[in-house]
Amino acid sequence: MELEALRSIYEGDESFRELSPVSFQYRIGENGDPKAFLIEISWTETYPQTPPIISMNAFFNNTISSAVKQSIVAKLQEAVEVNLGTAMTYTLFEYAKDNKEQFMENHQPVTSTIPISSIISVETPNTAPSSKKKDKKEQLSKAQKRKLADKTDHKGQLPRGWNWVDVVK
Repeated sequence: MELEALRSIYEGDESFRELSPVSFQYRIGENGDPKAFLIEISWTETYPQTPPIISMNAFFNNTISSAVKQSIVAKLQEAVEVNLGTAMTYTLFEYAKDNKEQFMENHQPVTSTIPISSIISVETPNTAPSSKKKDKKEQLSKAQKRKLADKTDHKGQLPRGWNWVDVVK
C-alpha cells in the first residue's frame, strides 16, 4: 500500500527515484544547490515494525562532510523511532525537506586535495581532421531527381496534402 502511495505522490517529481520496490532515493534541495543532499531509504523484510535502512552514501553527497551526514542520519533515526510501526517513508522525506536548513547549518563543502581531472583521464578525440572534411551531399541519380522534381512545385516544396491518406476510394 505504501509503495502505491509513494508512486502516486511523487509521480512526476524529479527529486524522487525508485531504485527497487523496497529502495527509494529523494534529493532534498535543488540540483545546483550546494546544500542539497540525497537520502536513500531501503525497507527491511519486517518493515514497518523494524526501522528502514537510511543511507547517505550516494555519490551526490560527496561534498558533504561525514559528520554532517551522520548528524542527518541520527536526526532521521529519531523520526523513525517516533513513527515505528507505521508507514514512514513519505514522513521521513518530508521531515528532511522541512528541516533541510537545520540539517545543513554546519555544512562546509568538502573539496578533495586531488583534482578530479587527475583521477579520471578523459581523452578527447582529435577533431581537427574531421572539421576539414566537408559532409558530402547524397548523390541522386537522374531518375531520382526526375521523380523528386515531379513531386515538388517550382519552389521545391511538396504540394499540400501529399501525405494524406485516402479515406474513401
